[in-house]
Amino acid sequence: MRKLFSALLLATLITTPALFSTPALSEIRKERVQFKSGTSGTTIQGKIKGQQIVDYLINAKAGQSMTVSLTTNNGGNSFNIFAPGKVPGNDGAMFIGETNNNRFKGTLPASGDYLIRVALIRSAARRNEVANYKLQINIAGNINSDAKVPGTNFQATGNIPCSMGNGQPTGSCPFGVVRKGNGNADVTVKKPDGRSRVIFFKNGKAIGADVSQADPGEFSSSKQSDLFIIRIGKERYEIPDAVVFGG
Repeated sequence: MRKLFSALLLATLITTPALFSTPALSEIRKERVQFKSGTSGTTIQGKIKGQQIVDYLINAKAGQSMTVSLTTNNGGNSFNIFAPGKVPGNDGAMFIGETNNNRFKGTLPASGDYLIRVALIRSAARRNEVANYKLQINIAGNINSDAKVPGTNFQATGNIPCSMGNGQPTGSCPFGVVRKGNGNADVTVKKPDGRSRVIFFKNGKAIGADVSQADPGEFSSSKQSDLFIIRIGKERYEIPDAVVFGG
């Protein structure tokens, strides 16, 4: 019986891939991946050491084809892919690079943010090893295929928190978004007075709005987690990532 147990344990150790370590939150860096206009992919160069982890977020649509490959100078360096809504540590990965030669190619099952986690396997992390890597990501398919909301020119509509200043409390403003892919979008917000404000996004960043001499206001943008905080004069808008990227 003891021999049988030992054999089963050995088989488990051989067939179970080494897990990534569980680092402190301060050692996890998140980066959103954007493709340059007119391209369908990018190559990212990076470096990690020990417990460090990089989570790359990339928005894609169901039915698109994605390829991801990792080249590295450390055999203990690998990547896992998590489907939209899945959380590393709580949910299983849809792809484990260590057991698949660090190369993924497949049709995506859902729309939203895919998380590509690059790290060292547990044994290499414990030895505080260093890895220099290149991560190649390509997505094929029509990134602008979002269906329009019936009766509108928008891919999505809804409401966002807004405030017009002058002591007014935060309320809710209707919006519509035209997505152009790769983090490029025009978000049209209807203000309480009936006028519209268009906020422009390029490569995943808010870059300006349709201000004029008749409707002035200094533009600024900041980010809190997955929320864009837009200020135009006394106006304030809170726009989630999902409005710009979809999903």
